[in-house]
Amino acid sequence: MSRHRIVLLGSTLGFYLAIVVAVLTTSWLVRLDWQIMFFRPYEQWPELHAFLDYFVVLGQRGPTAVMVAAWLGWRSWRQHTLRPLITLGVSLLLLNVTVGAVKLGLGRLGPHYATQIGSAELFAGGDIFPSGHTANAVVTWGILAYLASTLRTRRYLSVLSAVVALGVGATTVYLGTHWVSDVLLGWAAGLLILLALPWFEPLIAAAEAWILARRDELWTRLRERGTSVPVPVPVPARVRPALFPQRGPAAGEGTPVCEPVGTGRGVTAGSVITGRTTAHLAPKPHTTRSERTPVTPVGSRRPPHPERAARNPSARPVAGG
Repeated sequence: MSRHRIVLLGSTLGFYLAIVVAVLTTSWLVRLDWQIMFFRPYEQWPELHAFLDYFVVLGQRGPTAVMVAAWLGWRSWRQHTLRPLITLGVSLLLLNVTVGAVKLGLGRLGPHYATQIGSAELFAGGDIFPSGHTANAVVTWGILAYLASTLRTRRYLSVLSAVVALGVGATTVYLGTHWVSDVLLGWAAGLLILLALPWFEPLIAAAEAWILARRDELWTRLRERGTSVPVPVPVPARVRPALFPQRGPAAGEGTPVCEPVGTGRGVTAGSVITGRTTAHLAPKPHTTRSERTPVTPVGSRRPPHPERAARNPSARPVAGG
């Protein structure tokens, strides 16, 4: 915290307290609120209404947080640091806590819900003081200037964020959703958060170190778990897939595979290898070559041999083999 920043922080805090006291005492500031409310700027310049309805979105917490987080996320990836994203998170957390506490504590009603002319409309169950749109515009766009890497970029972004924050605050007054005092206090509340951020730099650095340490531990566990995966056992060389695998079990798993006789120890003719076991089939009766003569409906294709002895008529040739 530089001396100039401390002086600016003290001045902003004094301005913040002065606005709160002025509203609590129903001073000239409250009378100004009512005069502008009766003036109804949205009726005086209706041609601006369509444009300002979209412009005020630059102060809404959800859309602006997404846009700024996308830009800071890209910067974090390029610079290999989590500081931009953590700084944005800390600033938004401070904004919600401080502004939300004052809103609920004072309970002020907005211009559209005011019930008594000239009253400050405090402690009536509202949540309008200070202006959340204005404070959010100051913090969300001002964080870009706070995180700028060069002095020239910081100056340009400071001017741009100030213009956006002033425009959003004035737009809420034009639309009649906030009192003038709401906007003044919103500007002060957002500026206080930006000025106080250097005090939270040690916390931001500690959070970044803790997150990176947890990330390294997770990567280490994943690497150790990856090296402990068992190596698959290779399939034995003598187990071959069937020539015509059938549907059902996968090829090579439970499919009978025939091997020639004598390829392995202890494997005999008529054996079938199934996986790792050998199944023996029942032996068939052996027949001589002469008994395996193919037979057709018109008889044998061999011409009769005159010198061959006649066979036993009761013996029938066996077809096949």
